[in-house]
Amino acid sequence: MSTTTPPATTDHVELPITGMTCASCANRIERKLNKLDGVTATVNYATEKATVDYDADAVAPEELVAAVQAAGYDTALPSQDGGAGAAEDEAVDETAPLRRRLIVSALLSVPVLFIAMIPALQFDNWQWLSLQLATPVVLWGAWPFHRAAWANAKHATATMDTLISVGVLAAWLWSLYALFLGDAGMNDMRMSFDLIPERGAGEDEIYLETAAIVTTFILAGRYFEAKAKRRAGAALQALLELGAKEVSILDDDGTERRVPADQLAVGDRFIVRPGEKVATDGVVEEGTSAVDQSLLTGESVPVEKHPGDDVAGATVNAGGRLVIRATKVGADTALAQIAKLVTDAQTGKAPVQRLADRVSGVFVPIVIGLAFLTLGFWLGARRERDVRLHRRRRGADHRVPVRAGPGHADGAPRGHRPRRPARPAHQGPGDPGVHARGRHDRPRQDRHGDHRQDGARRRRARRG
Repeated sequence: MSTTTPPATTDHVELPITGMTCASCANRIERKLNKLDGVTATVNYATEKATVDYDADAVAPEELVAAVQAAGYDTALPSQDGGAGAAEDEAVDETAPLRRRLIVSALLSVPVLFIAMIPALQFDNWQWLSLQLATPVVLWGAWPFHRAAWANAKHATATMDTLISVGVLAAWLWSLYALFLGDAGMNDMRMSFDLIPERGAGEDEIYLETAAIVTTFILAGRYFEAKAKRRAGAALQALLELGAKEVSILDDDGTERRVPADQLAVGDRFIVRPGEKVATDGVVEEGTSAVDQSLLTGESVPVEKHPGDDVAGATVNAGGRLVIRATKVGADTALAQIAKLVTDAQTGKAPVQRLADRVSGVFVPIVIGLAFLTLGFWLGARRERDVRLHRRRRGADHRVPVRAGPGHADGAPRGHRPRRPARPAHQGPGDPGVHARGRHDRPRQDRHGDHRQDGARRRRARRG
């Protein structure tokens, strides 16, 4: 005798996610949700929604919200009154703060870019003007990236905001170092446009235009992305609003009353006059008329409807009076199913998008790792170069003592005559030395400490 386990009850919920800034954010939230028992989740960055199928016996909806918040993002369970929430979202323009931030950053960063890239526009102390223009862009314009990077760091994660924040701050902080501690703060400082940088010239160059213009470009991309999302959401909302707002219900006693369309129930009889929209899906009981179904079927010619024919909600009555009995209401209507298909298409992911999300999950750590490797390489190379230079200088300045020999008391060999100071070509035999301590009269020493002599002088010294 075998016992069969009753199938688990699977519920479906869509969670709106706020705070996502890139595809790696969606990938991280998706991994967090899928770690819960009995949960299958898909997070779409474009629609900022998480589609979750979960076992109601194993996971509570509040646990889903807690998992998303533990990842560093905000969410809430959808309210029962969806219309009020949609109206509130429509009233708030989320792109307004981003648009204001973009405009201010562009006005400040464009002059910095032109001055840095065109040497003819550079004047005395131009770098300090660039610093004043670029600093608000780096600190205020890029503040959303810095805030997101800090939030990710608290959760020991990294996203594209981390790369943007680190890159912008690195360019700005290096420019501060070059201005206040390097030679970039000189009054007559000029920065030419070189395709290949000169080795060792980094301390004299600033990168304020890089920090400012990168921030502006990223803000522009975020603004157009948010605008496209808002436009797509508005199109879906307009599709849902194509239905009738009010309907005339016909009671059993023949009286007619006007009520909101969402109060219709299956089995109610309602009246559709010429020019009105059909409130919901139903069957014609009385009357004959032509119905415009172009919204659903694309037919350009209205279709004649007779008693017993099916009609769909949101179609337009183009002819006579119809009495229809409701058969489907709410989410079961044809219009609601079309809207659901559109939403599912936006929420779902194509295989290439899933691949891109997986790549984005490892892209940021790889880039950060390569950046640290590059920094370590250059620091090591610079240290090795400094060590070699230090050893070379010590070898040049080192003096090896020479023990006294059988010749002179100072250890010089017999017959050795001290070398006379070198004389420039224009100086005569009797002229006084022009360069008393110049390089022309300074005897050179080799690594053993004795004076270098030319061949003729050495032969005369040996002959004695």
